[in-house]
Amino acid sequence: MPPCLAPLLRPGTGALRRISDLTKLGASWISLYMNDKRRPSPPYNTAVRDLVQGKREWSRSLSIDHVKRGFKGWHERGYFPHRDEPGLVQFITFRLADAFPKELRSEWEALLLVENDQQRRTELEAYLDKGRGACHLRRPEIALIVENSLRFRHGEDYELRAWTIMPNHVHVLIKVFDVPLGQLVDAWKGYTAKMANRVLRRRGSFWQEDYWDTFMRDEQHEQQSRRYIEANPVKAGLVANRKDWPWASARFRDDYERLCISP
Repeated sequence: MPPCLAPLLRPGTGALRRISDLTKLGASWISLYMNDKRRPSPPYNTAVRDLVQGKREWSRSLSIDHVKRGFKGWHERGYFPHRDEPGLVQFITFRLADAFPKELRSEWEALLLVENDQQRRTELEAYLDKGRGACHLRRPEIALIVENSLRFRHGEDYELRAWTIMPNHVHVLIKVFDVPLGQLVDAWKGYTAKMANRVLRRRGSFWQEDYWDTFMRDEQHEQQSRRYIEANPVKAGLVANRKDWPWASARFRDDYERLCISP
């Protein structure tokens, strides 16, 4: 049973209340993945709040300057713990608004009920690799807009360490400098949505609300994430060699696996 459901089933809890709470929980996950801008009251998994509070107690405090800049340190957005601090290496994934299509809800809805957080994310990312939705990022002119946006502030606001632009989602690995992660992602998504919609001659949401982020615990974790990011097109069956994918950092690696791009 998922940990987030355990409090609902404790002794003395009425059946009608259980059904109501379970319905709200399921609806909140579904609305999140269907790009519904209505936000549930976080967190549904109360253990996340306790975990974040514990991590805040033993981790170093942010400076007043960093707090003023908008860094959040350890925090939660209702579902998972996140860490937002200068100097961290972060693995970010954001996806198109229709990457989890409403009309194909039966394909992905059950994935949201997977108990283990890491397994759930793994299965959701595998679903993304199926390339559902309009896949606007397949268009070279739109993929170029996104890639140029990622590279634009490299060396100034962050250090870009790896990226891959898939047909309906983007993976990025960066080292954060003095701009909070949320502000960086908002800048990427805001600019690229405007420019992509102009190319497509459309209006409305281009990106799905929110994003996935994981900070790298150590160098080994970072190397594993980099390999995952750059091998994603091969894993999805789009190319045979990672360096053949035209919208990824792998094509800029030298014989020593160094990333050769200019700030």
